[in-house]
Amino acid sequence: MAQITLPWTPKDPEKLRAYRAKAVKLLFGLALLQLLTAGALYTVFSIGVPARIEDWKVIVVVLGVLGPAAGFGACFLGGLAVILYRQIGAFLRLPWVAFVLFCGGVVGACLLVWAHALLFDFTKHMLEKPIGTTEVATDLLGSGLVAPLTVREIYSEIRSVIPQPLAAYLLWPLQFDLVRDLVALAGIIGFVSIVPVFGIWWERKVAGRIQSRLGPMRVGGWHGWLQSPADGLKLIFKEDFIPPEGDRILFRLAPYLTFVPAICAFIALPFAGAYVFRDLDVALLFILAMLGIEVVGVILAGWASNNKWSVYGAMREACQMVSYEIPMGMSLLIPVMTVGTLRLTAIADAQGDGFHSWLLFRNPFCFVAFFCYYVAALASCKRAPFDLPESESELVAGFHTEYSGFRWSLFFFGEYAAMFIVSGLAVILFLGGWKSPFPESWALQTGGPWYQDFVARVLNGMLLKEGPILFILKAAFLYYVQLWVRWTLPRIRIDQVLYGCVQVLLPLTMLVLLGNTFWILATKHLELGWVDTLDTIFHAALVILGYILVIGMIAIAAYGYMNRRRLVGTLAVDHLPGA
Repeated sequence: MAQITLPWTPKDPEKLRAYRAKAVKLLFGLALLQLLTAGALYTVFSIGVPARIEDWKVIVVVLGVLGPAAGFGACFLGGLAVILYRQIGAFLRLPWVAFVLFCGGVVGACLLVWAHALLFDFTKHMLEKPIGTTEVATDLLGSGLVAPLTVREIYSEIRSVIPQPLAAYLLWPLQFDLVRDLVALAGIIGFVSIVPVFGIWWERKVAGRIQSRLGPMRVGGWHGWLQSPADGLKLIFKEDFIPPEGDRILFRLAPYLTFVPAICAFIALPFAGAYVFRDLDVALLFILAMLGIEVVGVILAGWASNNKWSVYGAMREACQMVSYEIPMGMSLLIPVMTVGTLRLTAIADAQGDGFHSWLLFRNPFCFVAFFCYYVAALASCKRAPFDLPESESELVAGFHTEYSGFRWSLFFFGEYAAMFIVSGLAVILFLGGWKSPFPESWALQTGGPWYQDFVARVLNGMLLKEGPILFILKAAFLYYVQLWVRWTLPRIRIDQVLYGCVQVLLPLTMLVLLGNTFWILATKHLELGWVDTLDTIFHAALVILGYILVIGMIAIAAYGYMNRRRLVGTLAVDHLPGA
């Protein structure tokens, strides 16, 4: 961290010290100013809560106190970072810090979402109670959003628990669904930004291990965990080149048509029962539609670049995605038919009784459909062995040959975000979603002392019952398999790609779809004893096969870890000097 420099910082040591001293004075001065502002406003607005104030005044109160308070925290921490940058850099290089920060960030994000949902549920509960007699409802800045509760009414409800008038001002905006949507959208954008950063670093480490290397080891200390943020800063400051003979408007538009649909797909992707932006009745169709828009951005990027390699890559992408989306969609129809709904939360809830209730093991056709979907998803995300749109050995870089800097990074952000989406869909539709692999009866009971209740909720949410952590772990495993496949299998030719879709995968998914239809008809609508017996036998056999696969993977991973020096040599174990 101490070696990172920015383009506008001086290189001379004396000037650099003076530059840092000015930065510290400026940051601490701004922090003090904002602290005084927030304190003064807090004192004024904490004196009392009026019976009725206009909505714009409430917004002024909230922003007037929270804004300077947040600015104080940012400036104060920034000043400390400038002063203690050497100590911070040494701390970040400790081997356990990166792992703790990562795990703490994931758990902390889930807890923030949980707290966010509790706050809105609390406000909704107040709206349902006859708190006071409100004669005139206020309108949020003339937008037609009516606030049924005043600040004074909210304060009268919470004063026994939180005797702070400022809390009533903070809860007042939570009456509006628009505020909830803005907060949740900020969380989605934050998660979508983290997934590619972590995925790129993870892919480099996986590639290194497979090739008897270590991958990034220097930037940030522990296994080079700051390599991706450092590369992101580099890309932001690189030149944004546009081919002089290309179409400037389409060239600029293409990266956003690739990245924005991936963000929109997260709107309908549930991480748990309450961890979903919009629980749509047609969530599956919406996500597939968003993923399908990506091909438009790729075609525009190739065409607008005015480069034959880019055009070749774009045409390959169009052929590949349009072809493989058909078997992918047909594979996803099988769990939809089995459960009888397109709502993803309902499909996950139907698999809540442990490992044996997952749709992957429901019948042989669901088992085959999972692998058909996963193969088609690899092609849809342009992952090896279906990475023909890029194919560096033939087309330089494919459809993004002419891109550089920030726009080039958007293509990769969109690709890695789409990888998580298709993995998440597979988890929800086939692998139990956010439900635990253990039976529901194993979940710990709540309602005891607060410390036992806290431990029970944590264990239930992370392992024994359900929660977003379980969903993220399952999706991360399928995400890892995509990285593993890329560095294991060679790239196939474009004719082999289309042959595999049209003459292998498509007929197979059609047969599986037809077979699943007859299987559902026979087991649910025909009262035949031998059919039910056959269904039970196949279900038990698939569950046993699943247990064998899980135990085998764990055993192979443990054997590889215990024999890591003998299997791949010392280079993949011993660090290089300075790492």
